[in-house]
Amino acid sequence: MTSVLPPPRTAAGLLAPQLLSRFEDGECLHALIWSPGPGWRMASSAVLGGGIGERAWVLNAQVSHGYRRNDPDLHLGALAGEFGARGLGVGLMTAADVSRYALASDGDVDAVVTAGIEVRGWAASPAEGTVVPTAPGTINIVAALPVALSDAALVNAVATATEAKVQALLDSGYDCSGTPTDAVCIAARSPSPELEVHAFAGPRSVWGASLARAVHSSVLQAVQVS
Repeated sequence: MTSVLPPPRTAAGLLAPQLLSRFEDGECLHALIWSPGPGWRMASSAVLGGGIGERAWVLNAQVSHGYRRNDPDLHLGALAGEFGARGLGVGLMTAADVSRYALASDGDVDAVVTAGIEVRGWAASPAEGTVVPTAPGTINIVAALPVALSDAALVNAVATATEAKVQALLDSGYDCSGTPTDAVCIAARSPSPELEVHAFAGPRSVWGASLARAVHSSVLQAVQVS
């Protein structure tokens, strides 16, 4: 069973995720889905639709704390289909409650962040092996820019968003660079004869600076309500 709430408005009007809910294994879980349609290229570290390519939607789905499925890409694809998404998209997941998301805009750049920070630490850790998180510990970032970016600039934008996330965590008093399962998705317009393709998205570029501020603000908000 799925329920849909009207999407909130944003300053730029680019990211307006719908908040949905579903019952899975007797538990009410939430999801955010953004369906801008064709004309978008995305760079993402997501388990579904990761890499760089044309994408038509983004799903950020909450899963149970004891999630143990070994086919998360198929699971996310099935959920997206149930929610009405069509074509290729990006699917992220988290054990955090995505209904407590934060949205921030800077100029014409929007960022939506969900945060679970119980399992956190520094990227360069002396610990060996893989630690399986037992509590919600994922920061998912989805950001949209209304301009076309080259492949290199999309990768640069991922780095800029990550730097802004770390800055926000430190500004919030957290002694960490993130969680072991953080994910990011950057959406930019597809190149066309009418659009200039921007080659830079670092924090001192025009669009990278707006991206950094939007992500910084949304992470600050998200960790406060997580």
